[in-house]
Amino acid sequence: MTAPSTFGLSSEARNLHWLLTNLVEEVPGIQSVAVVSSDGLLLLSSDHARNSAARAARTDRPTGPRGSSADLATVVSGIGSLTIGAARLMEFGGVKHTMVAMDEGSLFVMSISDGSLLGVHGSADCDMSVVAYHMALFVGRAGHVLTPELRSELRKSLETPSAGSTR
Repeated sequence: MTAPSTFGLSSEARNLHWLLTNLVEEVPGIQSVAVVSSDGLLLLSSDHARNSAARAARTDRPTGPRGSSADLATVVSGIGSLTIGAARLMEFGGVKHTMVAMDEGSLFVMSISDGSLLGVHGSADCDMSVVAYHMALFVGRAGHVLTPELRSELRKSLETPSAGSTR
């Protein structure tokens, strides 16, 4: 993963970018990572090159996020909503994490704070326990700093090509 430029971002935003970069680089088998707000908006992604393509696609073809890092955010948000609804229906309390195992990979979704979610797409040969452990570390470190102000800053940095990265 090529680290984005974090010029102009607050120290909290730079720290979250650093944590995300470390998660992807240190855990074998991680394909992509997305941090999603409670309303389903992509806040942070491991796939910075595709973020630029997503912005271009929105202006050229406003039909949806296909082919961008927003794909993972969309899936993570949907799975998060589905599992939260199931937990409410069953009256089992809050959802801590969800794992979907597929033939060619896995999807992990973990609650961060106040409805925000961390989603990780792993390869078929990733060690699920290692991925889950590192996700829990990320959540523990990021959860207390993911304030409404920081979520707004991260969202704006994705919407503005010159703000916060060289995408």
